[in-house]
Amino acid sequence: MSQPARVIWDDALISYDFGPDHPLAPVRVELTMALARELGVLDKVEVAPCAPATDDELAMVHDPGYIEAVKRVSATGRPDLSAGLGTSDNPAFAGVHEASALIAGASLAAARAVWEGTAGHAVNVAGGLHHAMAATASGFCVYNDPALAIAWLLRQGAGRVAYVDVDVHHGDGVQALFYDDPRVLTISLHESPRTLFPGTGFPGETGADGTAVNVALPAGCGDTGWLRAFDSVVPPLLREFRPDVLVTQHGCDSHALDPLAHLMLSVDGQRTAYAYLHRLAHETAGGRWIATGGGGYELVQVVPRVWTHLIAEVAGHPIDPATPTSEAWRRLVRERTGELPPLTMTDGRTPEFQDLSGGYDPADPIDRAIMATRNAVFPLHGLDPMP
Repeated sequence: MSQPARVIWDDALISYDFGPDHPLAPVRVELTMALARELGVLDKVEVAPCAPATDDELAMVHDPGYIEAVKRVSATGRPDLSAGLGTSDNPAFAGVHEASALIAGASLAAARAVWEGTAGHAVNVAGGLHHAMAATASGFCVYNDPALAIAWLLRQGAGRVAYVDVDVHHGDGVQALFYDDPRVLTISLHESPRTLFPGTGFPGETGADGTAVNVALPAGCGDTGWLRAFDSVVPPLLREFRPDVLVTQHGCDSHALDPLAHLMLSVDGQRTAYAYLHRLAHETAGGRWIATGGGGYELVQVVPRVWTHLIAEVAGHPIDPATPTSEAWRRLVRERTGELPPLTMTDGRTPEFQDLSGGYDPADPIDRAIMATRNAVFPLHGLDPMP
């Protein structure tokens, strides 16, 4: 009998709050959990608490001096620009260490549950802070919880861990922390660094033996092109790498409505990708799957619906896209944001994969992006880059 899925949650996770004018508003996570609860998704999983990551746990990927700097900012609320705290992206606030350590602890709890076998899959929708570096905050991220989960798994004896990042921004922090470690395969599908922060994630960034993989997609790429890129790169590499555990980051800022980026995916395209990753976890990693949230700045129309679909997929009980949102949730949206809530769990799209079996078009910028990645890394894995 398969192990139950687990959602790691504590109401204090919404204390990761850079202020009322910051794009990373914690209401997006609050509304996600409320929608998942209203639709009965949380009835199909174990909801488990978490503890903050300890200093020793944080030091698996972060410099001790940086942890101490974050704690000083946390105690005083005063900026420390040497630690990256006090910028417009990463404002300093009192309690920042405690809030960040709790998110890190939630992803560690997810990793522990999956590795020890008390859960088959686990998800921390408050996590996915993939830009944080060893010694500095970056891109709204203070502690790098996906990297901590990976580092913890390696310490427990995992021989290979694969990380797939579908955020619109390059997963630069996770890549940097494991760039020279052939035990960790990092795959990031993101908008081209020519047009979007953080300016990294080119196909030529290949890491140790091709274990850093970057698919840099052109602005304007929608469901069909994005899913074509995913299908052309991710499954072959995961099948070849055969990880012990699959860790995934699910930033939903690739949606067409997201205000900070320029891809054009729908809720339906993102949901389709989550289902594919679920299948790949079973096919390539023995079903061991740890999922996190990530970016996403359309706080009402996108994030709650997409991540409720993610939780439902992790639970093994996907939601019919035509499902209406509940009236109680719509009232909550109006009370918390003053915005009009979406009425159903779909954008009305039916995304389909169009793979490379019929060849590729060198005049198509998406196909050029796909082939740049395949040419850069497939030979390093013994794979033929040609379709």
